[in-house]
Amino acid sequence: MCTPKINFNNDVNEGSCFKSIPVSSGRESYVPQVTPDRHQATARKLKDKLNITTWNIRTLLQKGKLENIKQEMERMKLNILGLSEVRWKEAGKITSGGHEIIYSGGTESEKGVGIIVEQTISKAIKGYWALSDRVLLVKIAGKPVDLKCTNS
Repeated sequence: MCTPKINFNNDVNEGSCFKSIPVSSGRESYVPQVTPDRHQATARKLKDKLNITTWNIRTLLQKGKLENIKQEMERMKLNILGLSEVRWKEAGKITSGGHEIIYSGGTESEKGVGIIVEQTISKAIKGYWALSDRVLLVKIAGKPVDLKCTNS
């Protein structure tokens, strides 16, 4: 029979019958509860990793600015990019070179936010809601749960 040695100075047992796993007094465990591969079935693989970031772009009214942003997204391998100070009027969604641009602005060419999604993820967009000229929500289908991106 196994008898664990109790350390009364810090109230943690120094061993159990199977392995030397410290447990608190009164909570003697005879079987290890956690194994390193416990959640391997649900662990994300590196190929499924998303790169998401935000940029303050000052304006998208300048000629060539959108093309520059798309090139930077590809160079930095970004999947989803939140944009601040878009300065486009109203709200909507456009496609440019495979990228999906969803934006929300006011009646004037000021303020505004947007989200640019790369081509592979743009197919999974379930919907978007322009809540105001400063808040935008985009819902993207995912497994095991959907991804909700907000930009404000």
